[in-house]
Amino acid sequence: MRHVPAHDAPEAPHGGHACTASEFRAVDFARMTAASDWAPLLADVDAVVNLVGIFRETATQRFDVLHRAAPQALFDACLRQRVRLVVQMSALGADEHALTDFHRSKRAADQHLLGLGIDAVVLQPSLVFGADGTSAQLFCALATLPCLALPGGGRQPVQPVHVDEVAQAIVALLTEWGAAAPWRSGRLALVGPAPMPLAGYLQALRHGLGLRGKAWVLPLPRALARAVMLLAERASGGVLGRDALTMLDQGSMADPSGLERVLGRPPRAVAAFIPQGLRGALRAQALQRWIHPLLRWSLAFVWIVTAAVSLGLYPVADSYALLARAGVPAALQPLALYGAALLDLAFGVLCVLPRRPRWLWLAQIALILGYTVIISVRLPEYWLHPYGPLSKNVPMLAVLWWLHLTEERTWTTSR
Repeated sequence: MRHVPAHDAPEAPHGGHACTASEFRAVDFARMTAASDWAPLLADVDAVVNLVGIFRETATQRFDVLHRAAPQALFDACLRQRVRLVVQMSALGADEHALTDFHRSKRAADQHLLGLGIDAVVLQPSLVFGADGTSAQLFCALATLPCLALPGGGRQPVQPVHVDEVAQAIVALLTEWGAAAPWRSGRLALVGPAPMPLAGYLQALRHGLGLRGKAWVLPLPRALARAVMLLAERASGGVLGRDALTMLDQGSMADPSGLERVLGRPPRAVAAFIPQGLRGALRAQALQRWIHPLLRWSLAFVWIVTAAVSLGLYPVADSYALLARAGVPAALQPLALYGAALLDLAFGVLCVLPRRPRWLWLAQIALILGYTVIISVRLPEYWLHPYGPLSKNVPMLAVLWWLHLTEERTWTTSR
């Protein structure tokens, strides 16, 4: 589930409040669909902040349950338990013009909450930037690309807000709610100081990451963009996709004056999102996000082409002659040729699988080292070949070692 508590929970105690977070209690949000489920958790609770949300449905996480049914049950329980304030994290665009299930499910919960007659604030953020956020990391990676292929040239208006100001707004609502506060129940847009086109946002992030010059923007026709989004939806974990494109086309803008009143100052501009101290680390992380798959697909191309060449594109008789010069007996030459070709093909396919065995890069290193040693001993003249068939192994080994070191490992809290 996608939430923001890592940023706002630590601030609440400093405002004189004790923060009770669901991370410390066994709460399966998908099963909490009745008010009675929530009642035991709300004893002696003054305020509730609901930050639970998903951007893409799975078999076990559904919009209707996580965005509507469970929150409505929570809000009903808050009414019965006389909770003084409920803060609901929604989204800008979750209104009567909503076009996606994400927005419609959020709006259903928002409407239910605001109709209960209790003190409640529905927060509606635009794009939220946080250095450790999935969407922000994706946008930073896009910003580092030399060419930005954007639907409609990236003219869709957005009004990004920094996650710290989202957190500060929540804390301000909790600490200052009451007769003296300059705000009341209703919706509060969490947006930056001014709207900008999506392409401008990416260019601003690019500058914030310390990259020189502007990326070239390539406008994507609408039909092509929707087709591309089908692939992007899988690659980005749902952050990019057809629904995301629909929401972008709707626009994500609002008046920032409400947030200004809550914060007591204007929200920060995109130019101030990335502090100097984080610039290098975020830039390296952003570059790795697309360079890593680029190198994997490049290696896959090399292995698959090598396999195709060995399987017959190169004259088989000449391949046998090379194997004979390398010391392979005639009886074993077919096995050596076609076995190596199939191994190359397997490596190429494994390189592009989303879930790869941990030994993949080390196995390729071992194979290349083995080839290099055999050829160096039996065919040393290849070190002096003008095409560099052996010297090219050196950068291949460097790339493989880098991939081994930087490959993300899956982890689990289960024992």
